Amino acid sequence: MSRARADEEEYWHSSKFRAFTFDDEDDELSQLKESKRAVNSLRDIVDDDDDDLERVSWSGESVGSISWSIKETASSSTSSLEGRDSSLQKGSSSYAALPKQVSSYSLSNLFKGRNKLPSFQSLSDALSDIGVKNYAPELRRSKAEYKDYSSDWSPKDTVRRMQRGKVCSLERFRSLQDKLVLLDEAVAGHDGNVITAVLIFLKRTLRREILFRELEVRQVALCHLIHFLKETGEQKLLLDLLRFLDRTEEVALSQYREHLNIQDVEKRREFLKSCIGLPFSAEDTSHIQDHYTLLERQIIIEANDRHLETAGQSEIFRKYPRKASILNMPLVTTLFYSCFYHYSEAEGTFSSPTNLKKTFKIPDKQYMLTALAARAKLRAWDDVDALFTTKNWLGYTKKKAPIGFHRVVEILQRNNAPVQVLQEYVRLVEDVETRLNLATKYKCHDVAIETYRDLKDRIQLTAYKCKVERGSAEEEKINSILNNT
Repeated sequence: MSRARADEEEYWHSSKFRAFTFDDEDDELSQLKESKRAVNSLRDIVDDDDDDLERVSWSGESVGSISWSIKETASSSTSSLEGRDSSLQKGSSSYAALPKQVSSYSLSNLFKGRNKLPSFQSLSDALSDIGVKNYAPELRRSKAEYKDYSSDWSPKDTVRRMQRGKVCSLERFRSLQDKLVLLDEAVAGHDGNVITAVLIFLKRTLRREILFRELEVRQVALCHLIHFLKETGEQKLLLDLLRFLDRTEEVALSQYREHLNIQDVEKRREFLKSCIGLPFSAEDTSHIQDHYTLLERQIIIEANDRHLETAGQSEIFRKYPRKASILNMPLVTTLFYSCFYHYSEAEGTFSSPTNLKKTFKIPDKQYMLTALAARAKLRAWDDVDALFTTKNWLGYTKKKAPIGFHRVVEILQRNNAPVQVLQEYVRLVEDVETRLNLATKYKCHDVAIETYRDLKDRIQLTAYKCKVERGSAEEEKINSILNNT
């Protein structure tokens, strides 16, 4: 142990390098030479492996670290530091021969040896550091990407780049002429997204009067802007544009459309009343009037039926409770509701189906289909029968259906009508082939047997015998017809 200590003392005492003292009066050049020789002597002691050796700059910082790279970058761009380096090189030839690490922005140089030297910061730690985040050099973008933002593109090139999905700034088009050329190029490109993007830019940067005046002679762009304003709900700007274009009917329809945003039924009724005086066409004016009248009628019916349902005074409301309110429902739904709950009421009441038919001029076919569906759902077959029964001037009764009896059969079958009811209306189908198809489809055997009998088609009647049950009344009826010569 004492021998090892002695060898160590001898090694240090026999060193050819002098220790540093404050009293040393050597100049700066001699100090640099001493430091160089000290650093070179370390290469004989340790393994000459750059990856395992942490290299240190003259300032004491690790070569290749982030802070070293920042200072190296700053020193390379500062003229005063360049002058200082040149003076040192002139003063010492050996210092000029010392290789200098070239700074680089690559990650391999900035974080070299990270896996082997735990003293280095990780990438996430380095980026989270405030100083590094503010001053560390970024990885440069390609020149083409910087060109997208900085180049002075023409309107035509700008539109082409927008069509390819490139980011283009439209703010540099400041004059009215440049903006209009840009809009014309967008329209010529036939790309709706580009046209809309340019219109949004013009809407934001031009006065309304100028924008409306220029769009008046550009119908394609005008249609795009009107559609865009309708989709985004910019009602005030849309109305101003339509008034400028003197489209009075469109202004009225746009104002009428506002009733969809009114939830309170009383306020909606008053709003519809105010819309009656707007400059609609004659046909549209009648529709607005009907809408107002229908809503007013629905308010009355809803209040009365809610009272009856709450009090439990009506059997039909007890048996079939209402599933929804009738307010703001279409006319056909209101008619179905009236036929379901108020079918037998007199014509003088607001909820009477015949009153609704007369007030709103509902066609016979529409009224017949709606009333049939409502009464069939209640399985009120007597009402269904009375719906199609008419009398002539001699007093004879006859069944007549403006919608065709084949449609009557389909509606009755969807509502699970019994076979006896179906057969009655299948017989009334005039077309023989349609009648046979319906009779076969819905198993109306009597109608099919009678039709084949009237056609005197023994072959089809014999074949139909296989479709009925053995020993049934239908089989006996077929045998009776076949045996009758």
